[in-house]
Amino acid sequence: METIATEIVVVGAGPGGYAAAFYAADKGKKVILVDRVERLGGVCLNHGCIPSKALLHATKAIREVDESNARGISFGAPKINLDELRAWKDSVLEKLGQGLSMLSQKRGVEVLRGKGHFEESQTLRVETREGQKFINYEKAIIAVGTRPAMPSAFDLGNRRVMTSTEALEIEEVPKTLLVVGGGYIGMELGTVYATLGSQVVLTEALSSMLVGVDSDLVRPVMRYAEKAFKAVRLNTKVVKMATSGKQIKVTLAVDGVQREETYDRVLVSVGRVPNCKDLGLENTKVTLDEKGFIQVNGQRRTSDPAVYAIGDVVGGALLAHKASKEARIVVEAISGESSTFEGVIIPAVVFTDPEVAWCGLTEAEAKERGIPVQVARFSWAASGRALTLDRPDGLTKLIIEPETERILGVGIVGSGAGDLISEGVLAVQMGATARDLAESVHPHPTLSETLMEAAEVFYGYPTHTLTPKRR
Repeated sequence: METIATEIVVVGAGPGGYAAAFYAADKGKKVILVDRVERLGGVCLNHGCIPSKALLHATKAIREVDESNARGISFGAPKINLDELRAWKDSVLEKLGQGLSMLSQKRGVEVLRGKGHFEESQTLRVETREGQKFINYEKAIIAVGTRPAMPSAFDLGNRRVMTSTEALEIEEVPKTLLVVGGGYIGMELGTVYATLGSQVVLTEALSSMLVGVDSDLVRPVMRYAEKAFKAVRLNTKVVKMATSGKQIKVTLAVDGVQREETYDRVLVSVGRVPNCKDLGLENTKVTLDEKGFIQVNGQRRTSDPAVYAIGDVVGGALLAHKASKEARIVVEAISGESSTFEGVIIPAVVFTDPEVAWCGLTEAEAKERGIPVQVARFSWAASGRALTLDRPDGLTKLIIEPETERILGVGIVGSGAGDLISEGVLAVQMGATARDLAESVHPHPTLSETLMEAAEVFYGYPTHTLTPKRR
């Protein structure tokens, strides 16, 4: 048994954990980073955002080949080698993982591989390959993330029923695939498998997919899904599943009427649950909410003075960049600075086809909260760049406070929306007005112009579309 003393211990090496460890080390703190797996990067790098985006990029080429026929350029049918596709995807993960390990070493962050368990508020026991090690620390940062939810009715112990973790391994391209859940993960991975050749049926228990996103931004994604998938079924609940030979028998309920269907594989994407179990939190003063997420304040302090928590494990938007920002805030709080998460604008991106991105106040939230706003929309059908890309299906919208003309929110659907939204984040975060955006010269022809022209729509003088003049 070995006992180690440190200033800060970080439990979990995902985008929140390693960002906190690196920033603390940069500020001169002695840091130990603990994680259960060999490759740093957490779920995002190993089983989430990075592999999914790699597969979306790889399969995008297939979609572009199909689309090019209308432009007079034809190619032969694509040949898919799953072994080579997996190897390429894994090489991306390995390069990033090696980079994080190198950065840890250069910064002097000690990395312990093993399962962490809190013995009390300032002691963490780590089960390593070499045996137990006890870390006595001044402050702990919990960044253990979440895992895919698997309802007991779907948990058959059958590899044909997948979560996102298994689906990203692309073991095979099933002839038929049922995707349960029309959120980020279901839509993104459904797109990957549909492009590779699966007949994808997507079911969503609610009346809309991508719940929480403004309906005008969802509409182009819905049109694509209805074309690319075999079927998109809203208001459809999956009641139960059962193994049926080499397939999965699924009982569906549509408008109260049940029916059975069989699929080669099923992807369950119905949310995520926090990794708080078996962490030893009961030996600290840390408290959880009713869903099992760790409760924190604006500086990400828990109910225990020695323990902080960041990232997915504290709930809210389960996004890697949110965790990274919280990492900075919590290290600054530990260092005695007045940093806080309150007022931070966190963008969200869904990497569907087309992509959807938004930040700040949405139109639906404004309506629900009774906040008076004006909405300025610019259709990409009037964008020269969108037409050259053969992607006129996009839309850029600004949510504007009428009296001050301040931009409260931005929403974009279209090719590359995830990259474009950063300008919206800057505008909302700095309190920019629509005039600031309208008078900032944007290069032509680019998709970024749609932000400028949306602001011009607000004033009634956009160049490339007609709109009623403002009084």
